[in-house]
Amino acid sequence: MLQELSIRHFAIIDALALSFERGLTVLTGETGAGKSIIIDALQLLTGGRGSGEFVRHGEKKAEIEGMFSIHADHPCIPLCQEFGIEADEESIILRREISAAGKSVCRVNGKMVTLSILREIGAKLMDIHGQHEHQELMNAPSHIRLLDDFGGRSIEQARRRYEEVFHQYAHLQSEIRRLSENDQHLAHRLDLIQFQLNEIENASLVSGEEEKLEAERQQLANFEKLYGALSEAYNALSGEGRALDWLGLSMNGLESAASINEEYKPLHESAANSFYVLEDTVRDVSSLLDTLEFNPGRLNEIQSRLNEISQLKRKYGTTIDEILHYSETIAKEIDQLTHRDTHVTRLQKELEEAKKHVLAEGQKLSLLRLDAARQLEEAIHQELKELYMEKTVFNVNVQTESGQFRKDGIDQIEFYMTTNPGEPLKPLVKIASGGEMSRVMLAMKTIFSRHQGITSIIFDEVDTGVSGRVAQAIGEKIYKIAVHSQVLCISHLPQVAAMADTHLYIQKQQGGARTSTTVTPLDEEEKASEIGRMISGAEMTDLTKEHAKELLALSAKIKHSAV
Repeated sequence: MLQELSIRHFAIIDALALSFERGLTVLTGETGAGKSIIIDALQLLTGGRGSGEFVRHGEKKAEIEGMFSIHADHPCIPLCQEFGIEADEESIILRREISAAGKSVCRVNGKMVTLSILREIGAKLMDIHGQHEHQELMNAPSHIRLLDDFGGRSIEQARRRYEEVFHQYAHLQSEIRRLSENDQHLAHRLDLIQFQLNEIENASLVSGEEEKLEAERQQLANFEKLYGALSEAYNALSGEGRALDWLGLSMNGLESAASINEEYKPLHESAANSFYVLEDTVRDVSSLLDTLEFNPGRLNEIQSRLNEISQLKRKYGTTIDEILHYSETIAKEIDQLTHRDTHVTRLQKELEEAKKHVLAEGQKLSLLRLDAARQLEEAIHQELKELYMEKTVFNVNVQTESGQFRKDGIDQIEFYMTTNPGEPLKPLVKIASGGEMSRVMLAMKTIFSRHQGITSIIFDEVDTGVSGRVAQAIGEKIYKIAVHSQVLCISHLPQVAAMADTHLYIQKQQGGARTSTTVTPLDEEEKASEIGRMISGAEMTDLTKEHAKELLALSAKIKHSAV
């Protein structure tokens, strides 16, 4: 859920820090007080499009930051890992900065990310719904995934099995298409890769060759320096009055001392060991000096070979191993193109077999979806009945096309509905009535909020166009959603405000020449006053306040029974 929200220099908000609780939080206030500005800030925080117009006048940038608490298996965790973002199992922090020039900076857990990544992660944390912004529910291509989410584990497993065989089927199709291209194109391709293979094979590359050549080149290029260093070392160690000579004298002296007193024996042994080790070193250095030879011709050979390898790396890979791997790949392709008729025949047989598997898994998945569709229809009808839309017909239209294999199955799914008896079913995306759409959306969100795993759901005046008993039903429905997901709701309906677990009052205040938005949590007495204002308008009477208290008491009973 959304725990903390910080907003600075955004529109008419100077600085605002809010803490949110679980359950239903309702935001109320006079029109123009800044309620929708907070929703705008949340939209930007989760990847919405921004501009410099959002920055408070006179400031350089607007800053929005939100901390969300998440559980161990929240879908955001693997998503963050995929993008290289550190994520724990407790919280995730989103941050968005927008400069007055319109430049945007996005961060997730302190790591700078692109707007598209912020949007993808934000979609897993928060779902924002406005009167004309219904996101997935109003997006027909999303309906198949929503139905699969509703179907639960059985559909998830069936879909995974289908995707595995579909991937193999699609790969075979791609291979057959590639081998069935026009003869002229394939002939050009064969000529090209045959030339490439010959070039690589003629080079007779050996894995690790480049590193050895570089080491030899380095030695030859620094021959004088190397020879001088070894000569200096040899001369310092060997010869009369040099290090080895003096160490020999020391060893002999300690040997004499040890013959007198055995306590000196370890000293003699240490000196003797050092002498023999150093003697071996002198022989090795001498041997190196004897074999060390400057060969300018060899240096040219090495440089020429390294240049050849460099040319091949520019064409076929960044390392010799990659070049060799590429040669193996094109050798297989040459074999396929040379004997393509044989390969196409074999692949077509494999494709026919794969097609049977895809169809079988697709049909199993389709049957599960049909069963889930009927269950979803029943659940939606029950929800709509509670919202006084008992005559509405909701239909999950499942069109199965056995010959059309797609990544998500053999079904095309779209939600249909009619709200008037005798009228034909129409796609949900074409329903336009504000009051009806508010109730339809709430009914669907009540169902889907249990399956989507969204951390927070925002309703921005989705109760527009309703009143009376429908308003009461909407309040109860929003609270029902809040049992499973944290809900933030901007509302002008007292029936909705009365159902709130937390009530925040938003107002504009003028300080000097500037106007700012403030947010105040209301206690029970203040709640009653605010709900009374929502009932009566500007004038507050004792009767109105009593009515507000009755509404709060009734809501408390409803909430108690809903738990």
